[in-house]
Amino acid sequence: MELDQRKQKILKAIIEEYTATGEPVGSKRICSLLDITVSPATVRNDMAVLFDYGMLEQPHTSAGRIPSHLGYRYYLDHLMELPPLMPWEEAEIQAMFNVANPDPDQLLEDAAQALANFSQCVAIFSTTTPNTVCVKKIELIPATGNTVVIMVIASNGVIKSKVCRVPFQVTPKMCEFFTEFSNARLKGKSLREISTSFINSVAVGLEEYSGVFNSILSEIYELCKEINDGQFCTKGQTNLLAYQDLKEVVGDLLIFLDHPQEVQNLIPKSGGDIQVIVGKENAAMELSQSSVVIAKYRIGKEKCGAIGIIGPVRIDYTNIIPHMKYFADMLGELLSETFENNQSTMENNEKP
Repeated sequence: MELDQRKQKILKAIIEEYTATGEPVGSKRICSLLDITVSPATVRNDMAVLFDYGMLEQPHTSAGRIPSHLGYRYYLDHLMELPPLMPWEEAEIQAMFNVANPDPDQLLEDAAQALANFSQCVAIFSTTTPNTVCVKKIELIPATGNTVVIMVIASNGVIKSKVCRVPFQVTPKMCEFFTEFSNARLKGKSLREISTSFINSVAVGLEEYSGVFNSILSEIYELCKEINDGQFCTKGQTNLLAYQDLKEVVGDLLIFLDHPQEVQNLIPKSGGDIQVIVGKENAAMELSQSSVVIAKYRIGKEKCGAIGIIGPVRIDYTNIIPHMKYFADMLGELLSETFENNQSTMENNEKP
């Protein structure tokens, strides 16, 4: 649907004023905001046309109008102007990531909390693992008594470890034997190939030792699955309680956010680096009064990470989107450096 220039300016002014105040906007107020000279009667006529087009709504019998979800979509696609971040804004985001030797899991948790605090919305963070990622190395390290540390290192630099109690006295020789055995069968295997049936077939190769090492193989499977599943976290759910726009649906929305798989499904599998799903465009009924903004980022050469916010449709997109894009870029860079450092350290340790 095409709008002439004046109607575009009126729609843009209504959306930006409603975003700032949360109150219906009248024709006199619009006249004071426009950069063209136009009478209130003309503005009212244009607002009536925008109402007929479904871009404006009238919440009650007052003369004011508010933008509809369709109006927001037109604004996002055709009218929104994104200002560049100021140097001090970039510096604030950089300071959030000024961490020496960051732990990737904790980094995502902290970044999600920081984005939730900034946006005053729900923040979601997710990473996915490319199909090409495989097991690079498995290590079994003796701890004390009947305790061992199992470490799985993936080809993308992700390292996962777990302390495991076993029903036997651990010796360095046993750990050396199992480390050699497991690497001979798992090194180079795609994480997606390592299923329970595959682990069972590996256990058969242990013959009389299968009963001894079964628990360790099970833990290796869980660690591989954890790496393959990627990372996901949600922060800031209680921020939604502050919005009058969501008071009638916030209970259902909070219940929806308690289901991680459904929340992860909100992240589009394709499309651009920044995507906004407005209100009723969301497939989930619980999100019919909310917007979802997703920013994707790269870890290394793969586009396999995403951050997002969930909030009311009336959020300041011109402020939120540039911050999210810079935030995502910084997070991707730091995670890439972390995984590259992990790989370099591992390769140096392997050198004689």
